[in-house]
Amino acid sequence: MAATVAITKIIGFVYKIPLYNWLGDEGTHHFQVMYTIYNLLLTVSTAGIPVALSRLISSADTTGRPMQVKRYFSVGLAVFTVVGIVGSAAMFIFARQLSNFMGDYEIVTGVRVLAPAVLFACLVSVYRGYSQGFGNMVPTSISQIMEVGCKLLFGLPIAWILLRKGMASAQLAAGAIVGVTVGLALAIPILMWYKRRMDSARAGPLVDPDVPSGRLETAEKILRISLPITLGSSIMNIISLIDTKLILERLEYGAGLSYAATKTLNGVYSKGLALFNMPAAFITPVAVSVVPFIAAAIAKREHGEAKNIMESSLKLTSLLGMPAAVGLCVLAKPIFNVLYVNSHEIGPSLLSVLGIASYFVCTYIVTNALLQASGHESLALLALPAGGIVKIAANWVLVGNPSVNISGAPVSTLMCYFVITAMNFIFIAAKVKERPSFTRACMRPLVCSLVMGAVAWGSYALISRVGFKLLGTGRIAIMLCLAATIIVAVVVYGVLIVVTKTVTQEDMKLVPKGDKIAKLLKIR
Repeated sequence: MAATVAITKIIGFVYKIPLYNWLGDEGTHHFQVMYTIYNLLLTVSTAGIPVALSRLISSADTTGRPMQVKRYFSVGLAVFTVVGIVGSAAMFIFARQLSNFMGDYEIVTGVRVLAPAVLFACLVSVYRGYSQGFGNMVPTSISQIMEVGCKLLFGLPIAWILLRKGMASAQLAAGAIVGVTVGLALAIPILMWYKRRMDSARAGPLVDPDVPSGRLETAEKILRISLPITLGSSIMNIISLIDTKLILERLEYGAGLSYAATKTLNGVYSKGLALFNMPAAFITPVAVSVVPFIAAAIAKREHGEAKNIMESSLKLTSLLGMPAAVGLCVLAKPIFNVLYVNSHEIGPSLLSVLGIASYFVCTYIVTNALLQASGHESLALLALPAGGIVKIAANWVLVGNPSVNISGAPVSTLMCYFVITAMNFIFIAAKVKERPSFTRACMRPLVCSLVMGAVAWGSYALISRVGFKLLGTGRIAIMLCLAATIIVAVVVYGVLIVVTKTVTQEDMKLVPKGDKIAKLLKIR
C-alpha cells in the first residue's frame, strides 16, 4: 500500500498541478468546494465499512469461521448498496441546495457529476474491507490506482478541452472531476474478479462447518462498529464543510473583502491543502493495515503482540510524518512557487503553517486506527468534535480579523489536529491495555527531523545563492535548487536515523527486504 500511495501521489501530482494552474486561484476554489460536499456524503456512506468488515472478518477467520466470513460480506454488500443509492440520490437531487448553502452557486454541475461516485465508492469499500480482513491490501491498492489514474486519463483531457473552448473555471472544475466517478465505476468489476480469485484459493472441505449468525444479527454487528466510526468521520467532514463556508463568510463579511478576493484567497489556501494532505496519504496505509492484525492479536489474547504492532505503527508514522512536516515548513516558499504559477504571494506562508499541522493529521489517523482496532472507536467521537469546535472558533476570530484574514485558516487547522491528537493519546493511555510507549515511538524521530530541517534550511540558502547566480531566478532554477536541497536533506535524515539507532533491526522486519537492508546498513 505504501508503494501504491507513492504511485498514486505521482499520478495525482501530474493531475493536480497542471489542473490547478489552468483553473487559477478562483477555479481551485470551485474545485475544493465541490470536493468538500462530495467528501461529506462519501464519508457518511463509506467511512466505517472497511474498518468494520476488516475487523469482523479478521476475527472470524482467525477463529476458524469461514461461513461467518461469507455472511459478513453478503450482508455488508446489501446494506451498503442501499446506503450508496440513498447518498448518490441525495447529492444529485439536492445539488443546487448544497451549492447555495456553500455560497458557490456555480458548482451545481460538478456536484451532480460526482453524485454516482458515492454509490460506486460504497461498493468498492465493501470489497476493500473484505480483502483487508485477510491482510490482503492488493484490491485496495488496485482500486486506488484506478481512481487516480482515471482522473488523469479522463478528467484532465476533459478539462483541457473545456479550457480550449473558453469555458468558465467552474465548468473546467466539473469536467476535471469526471474522472473520479469513472475510476470508481471501473474498479468495481476488477474487485469482483479479484474476490472470486481469493475465494477459490481459500476454498477447501469443511469438516465441521460453522453456523453463521442471522442476517439481521450480522447487520447489527457491522453497523454497531461502522456507525461510531462513520459518525466520528462525518463529524470532522461536517465541521470541514461548515469551516469552508465560515472561511468564505468571515473573509467577505468579517474581514471586509470582496467576493472575488474571497474566492482567490480560498483558492490559494486550497492549493496549500493539497500539499498538506500528502504526508497523511502515506500514513493511511499504516492505519488501514494495522486494524485487522491488532484485532486478530487481541482475539487470540496475544496482548504483547498487539502492543508491538501499535508501537511500530506509531514509530513508522513519526519516521515518515515528522520529516515531511518539517520539510514542508522550512521549504514552503520554493515548493509552492515551483508547483503553482501566477498564484497569490501569500501561498508559501500558508503552506509553512500547514506543514507543521500535517504531522498531527498523520498522528490523528493512526491513533484513531489504534482505538478502532482495540474496540474503543466511540472515544473518537469525543476528540473529533472537540478539535472541530476549536477550529471553528479560531477561524471565526482569526479569519474575520482584517489584519489576519486567510492566514488564520492554517493556524486553526494546526490547533484543531493538535487537540485531536492529544486527546487520542490520552484515551489510548487510559483505556487500551496494550498501550504503546509514546516517548519511545516519537522522541528520536523528532530530534532527527529537527536536525534535518535545520540542514535543509541552511542548504537551500547556500544552494540557491549559487544557483540563482548561475541560472537566474526562474521556475527551473528554483526547482533545481529545491531538488538538490531535498537530496541533501534525505541523505542527512537517513544517516541520522541509523546513527542514533532510531531504526532498529526489529523495525526493519516490518519493511520488505528489511533484513537485507539492516545487514547492509549494519543496523542492530
